[in-house]
Amino acid sequence: MKRMTIDSAHSEVGFKVKHLMISTVKGNFSTFGGGVQEDGSVFVDMNINSINTGNVDRDNHLKSADFFTSEENHTITFAGKMSEDMTTVTGSVTIKGITKEIEFNTEYNGMSVDPWGNTKHGWEITGTINRNDFGLTWNAPLETGGVLVSENVILTMDIQMMEVVEEPVTESAE
Repeated sequence: MKRMTIDSAHSEVGFKVKHLMISTVKGNFSTFGGGVQEDGSVFVDMNINSINTGNVDRDNHLKSADFFTSEENHTITFAGKMSEDMTTVTGSVTIKGITKEIEFNTEYNGMSVDPWGNTKHGWEITGTINRNDFGLTWNAPLETGGVLVSENVILTMDIQMMEVVEEPVTESAE
């Protein structure tokens, strides 16, 4: 596997969670980065302050102490390893200083070369976390039973990676 970096202009890192147990709220992180090393090691960092659900009040609530405490915890990180058949990536997710092992399903969408000669690879990555495992426990009970926000959060990443071209090392003639 070649060393690659996320092309954030052509990628999205998002999530979805049940609200009132009857509908799904979706959101994304507009600032993120990461890549894959030659040995299949994968890393992704998401800036919590870039969270966007399309509702400023909800975004501010998610950044508050009820959820991410973004003033103290700036990033969500993932560090793992891609399986040889590229169908899963397993590794550690860290949120609010709490690290848990998670396995994500991956779908490799193939490779293409853009008009500028850059080799790109595409993946769709999905997995589910229990937000309570990471100290994201705020909730409100409903009169009808259930809770306002589901414990399970589906993470989705539509990622385009660009192969990193190593510049040849040349010796200077002095």
